[in-house]
Amino acid sequence: MDDRVIRAMAKWPNVPAVYGWLRLDRRGRWRLRDDPVGHAGAVEFINRNYLHDAQGNWFFQNGPQRVYVDLDYTPWVYVLAGDGTLSTHTGRPAGPLDGAWLDEDGSLLLALEPGIGVLDDRDLGSFANHLRDGRGRTAEQMDVGPALADRGLSLDWNGRRVPVARIASTEVARRFGFVARPRAAS
Repeated sequence: MDDRVIRAMAKWPNVPAVYGWLRLDRRGRWRLRDDPVGHAGAVEFINRNYLHDAQGNWFFQNGPQRVYVDLDYTPWVYVLAGDGTLSTHTGRPAGPLDGAWLDEDGSLLLALEPGIGVLDDRDLGSFANHLRDGRGRTAEQMDVGPALADRGLSLDWNGRRVPVARIASTEVARRFGFVARPRAAS
């Protein structure tokens, strides 16, 4: 967190939290209501102060005010950089791959150092080259279809091979311990 945020929290400890205003879309873009946050400085500030609490609620600490984030899918969106590495939508290096899942819509979920995240759909084509079926065939050599995850699929990434399991999109938040739509306790 920024130092000025920490100082503001100490100075004004009882500012009410905000719910339902800030959203993270499936491509890692911040949105206020439905409008994208376009100001580069504002995006960088949100990125630096994006955190979660012990209950799995993700938020942006805006000075003394906590702004809870509605997640369109996962708390992290991973993007493939030009140098072949993965980073978060906030620009943080993603670290080593620990797990991979494919949902019913073909979204690829990755467990990396920051936590569970969905791969930006614009990077799926490039990333498909790292998928292998049970016979070692690449995505180019396989028939890609709805039963792809049932073929012993694995992901080879930076010297690690991890199995790609199937997961229902409705189970992701519960399985990985985050709240997609934080709301104030009534």
